[in-house]
Amino acid sequence: MPPASPRRKTVRRTAAGSELNLSHFLPYRVSVLANTISQTVARLYEKRFHITIPEWRIIAVLGGLGNETLSAGEIAAATAMDKVQVSRAISRMLDSELILREAGDTDRRKALLTLTPKGLEIYREIAPMALAYEAQLTSALDADEMQQLNLLLSKLQTQADELTTAPEQRITGMR
Repeated sequence: MPPASPRRKTVRRTAAGSELNLSHFLPYRVSVLANTISQTVARLYEKRFHITIPEWRIIAVLGGLGNETLSAGEIAAATAMDKVQVSRAISRMLDSELILREAGDTDRRKALLTLTPKGLEIYREIAPMALAYEAQLTSALDADEMQQLNLLLSKLQTQADELTTAPEQRITGMR
């Protein structure tokens, strides 16, 4: 029997000829970190409040507004979730009486959403836990590193936002 061939490392060459190594690829690393954080925070509320990550994101956005209302589209933009995901979460939240939907004053077709007292209570219980988790997570950084991280994240978000417009033309090295 011939010896087993060693596993070949799957490497994708970029347009410039360099290798794509996921462990060093920033979009992958940021995604993994964001998923780890979201899933950890979700364990704080999923079983106790029976809500999902998308539902918590909607509660967090609406809870931070006080008595203001948002449309589903505005929530999608604020949470970076797609409209289908937001729509499904809104349906579940309406059934669970976590949010109220009312017609807009100027455009009756545009539904505006706000938290119910039940939804607001959930927000008030989860928000301190989420903030405590953030404090523990960022305790690995000193004040200067935290300031630098916030600056770098803002710069990367601005650049990513700019690249969303016609990415095929804006990203060099694409065929």
